[in-house]
Amino acid sequence: MEENQPKTGKLALIFGGLSGITGIVFSVLLYFMDMQYEQGFAIQVIQFLILATFVVLAIIQFKKSNSGLLKVIEAVKIAPGVAVISFIIGIIWFLLFSNVIEPDFMAKSAEIAKVKTLAENPKMTPEQFDQGMKIQQDFFWVLMCVFMLISAIFATIVGLITGLILKKEDAAY
Repeated sequence: MEENQPKTGKLALIFGGLSGITGIVFSVLLYFMDMQYEQGFAIQVIQFLILATFVVLAIIQFKKSNSGLLKVIEAVKIAPGVAVISFIIGIIWFLLFSNVIEPDFMAKSAEIAKVKTLAENPKMTPEQFDQGMKIQQDFFWVLMCVFMLISAIFATIVGLITGLILKKEDAAY
């Protein structure tokens, strides 16, 4: 039976792709509703729920494909793969969006952030804000790696919880 076991990587690729595409659809919806600059708590929660949903669906599909058997370690293997694939698709979409579809996206986002930050921190000067933005731009790819790591950790936690709930191992006898 073990040679028929589904591959965790294949499921991570499929469901990570579906998660990434769903994230793009959500982003397009925000764009058409003129909410592309909104980064509130609700939008962040929805993005994490999209990822969590596809992690759970990938684990359920693995269990179905594996004759109803699931070890926690298999669930934990699938989850970060889904997150990384989804994140890579999201980054590609973001680069396409911010460079082709809405080329002034970064400048508008920075201006919105500047107004908000200076209003919340009256002691901060515009020069200090600009210096912080310059540092953030210089470390863009480092920040993306950190965000991908956070996404993978979140997915791993979701995978662990899902694996604990759905686990069913082959009888030892």
